[in-house]
Formats: sequence, structure tokens, C-alpha cells
Amino acid sequence: MQTWNDVIRLANHGSPAPDKRVEKTNEEWRQQLTPQQYHVTREHGTERAFTGEYCEAHEAGLYACVCCGTPLYDSRTKFESGTGWPSFTQPVKDNALQYKKDTSYGMTRVEVLCNTCDAHQGHVFPDGPPPSGLRLCINSASVKLVAEPQTATAQ
Repeated sequence: MQTWNDVIRLANHGSPAPDKRVEKTNEEWRQQLTPQQYHVTREHGTERAFTGEYCEAHEAGLYACVCCGTPLYDSRTKFESGTGWPSFTQPVKDNALQYKKDTSYGMTRVEVLCNTCDAHQGHVFPDGPPPSGLRLCINSASVKLVAEPQTATAQ
């Protein structure tokens, strides 16, 4: 389980290598993504609070990077943070995300990116619930929910 100390260490010294890399030109990303998805993921933008598709979603499944399809978050680690963005306590794997120091807008934060394709996801904060204490504050435009398959019920 990652903690705030792990996040700071990774932001300062680099994240573990991803399982694979996906690299495309800006034009290829523009053709694949909606304008909002491109702005958030490739230009490090942010969607307005409480407007994202997954802000109040509760379906079971994995949230994958909208750019490359890499699973990043599990719905079982999603929680209601009250911030207006989907929030998670952990990535699905230790090498799924990369963390970078972000000093934009006159403050110091830790940016969260997909480790496979460098898509901006959001930011991480140390005010999440136990046991990790992490709040991965993620833009809905940067992910897509891959629902778990429905199991047949006996009749």
C-alpha cells in the first residue's frame, strides 16, 4: 500500500518503470480524444468541480486511462471526498502511476500521471481516509470505467 511518504519519494526520485509505454504525437492524441479529454490529459488541464461523469459514479470496475487503456484505479478504492472530483486511495499497481512535483499556480502539489502514456490524471493529497491517507483527486475526463462483467444469478 502506498502512503504519502511513498508518493513524496517517488515524486522526488522517479516512479518504477511501467509494464509498457505508449507514445503518440500530439496530432494522434487529438484525433483519438475529445477536446476536453485532450485538454485535461495532454495539456494538464482540470475539469470544473462536480461536472465530471464519474464524480458520483458507484459502479464496480476498473478505471482505465482514457488515452492508453491502462487500468489505474479500482472502484473499491473510490470514496466520496466532497471535492467535486472522483477520489481514490490507491492505484491498482505500484507502477501504474507516476508522481511529479507541480509548482503551478503559486503552490506546491504532487501531480498524478499515467505511467504508461504520461496522461495527466489529477493530483494527490495527504488528506484521504485510513489506512493510506491518500486522496488521488482525478479528472473524470482522464479515465474510463471498465465495468466488471455481470455474473448470472441462479433462478
